Amino acid sequence: MKLSEEARDVLETSMRQNKVSEKDRNEIENLIVTLPDDRVLLYKNVVSNPIGDLERYSIHIRLQHMLTFVTFLTLAFTGLPILFFNAFWAEPFNSFLGGIEITRIIHRTIAVIMIFTMIYHILTITLGTLVRKKVGKFDIRRTMIPLKKDVYDFRDDILYFAGMRDQRPVMDKFMYKQKIHYFAAAFGNTVMIVSGSSFLFPEIWASILPEAYAAYFQELMRLSHPHEALLALLVIAFWHWYNVHLAPGRFPMQWTFLSGKITREHQIEEHFLEYLRNLVEVPEERQLLRDMLESREFVVESEALLNDLLATDEEGGR
Repeated sequence: MKLSEEARDVLETSMRQNKVSEKDRNEIENLIVTLPDDRVLLYKNVVSNPIGDLERYSIHIRLQHMLTFVTFLTLAFTGLPILFFNAFWAEPFNSFLGGIEITRIIHRTIAVIMIFTMIYHILTITLGTLVRKKVGKFDIRRTMIPLKKDVYDFRDDILYFAGMRDQRPVMDKFMYKQKIHYFAAAFGNTVMIVSGSSFLFPEIWASILPEAYAAYFQELMRLSHPHEALLALLVIAFWHWYNVHLAPGRFPMQWTFLSGKITREHQIEEHFLEYLRNLVEVPEERQLLRDMLESREFVVESEALLNDLLATDEEGGR
């Protein structure tokens, strides 16, 4: 496989950050040369454990996801009966919990837990970034920060699914779709917190805002809170859950949110740049990949192929 300039830069950066030896460097280079140019052949032939093979999320991220998942659903299923308290289905639900006042208390308590989860998440990514910067292993391409590459990846992925490209683009640890999910959730949570606080503390907001706009703001928040909740519920149910768990190749469930690991073929297909880093950071992965290539007879003479490639590069540089 001949790597693109972008993939080559990711690989070189990872080897430099991890201070790989010359022996390891040669091993990695030899292995990459033996990879088939058609990545579909690669990710359809590797053997994966459904529960996951390669580390993706820390225990902190998994805990935050679980807290967000539980609090989000609880807020949705307590907030809707509060909003439609006169509906035929809401009255028995509120009665079951002990009355609408109890439902409100549960709703507000869970909201506090959700806010704590957001703060926990912000601290995790901030402190994690500082630690990686300190040890010289920070790479903005491994973060959720949107980059120009995401626009190109989105375009090329559309072309691939339209049958106008043979291969999906080589995407990083977080692809464009996941970044959209992430920032949509962040925006939605922010709207819910701001609008919810305006119900609990109207006097504080009235003292902050200009008198002429305070009433309009309160009305806007009254409309925003339930509608954003319904929108988020629909997005989670029909977009996020489908893409993560129900799409072909992921069905019936992807275990990453529990195990913190991603399957090998998934990473090669949608996060190939991160897979290159794993070849650098996880020596065992090199052997597993080499065994697969040999068993499928994709490659025979890796050293000869590497020498041919190096010779071609030298001729091109003259």
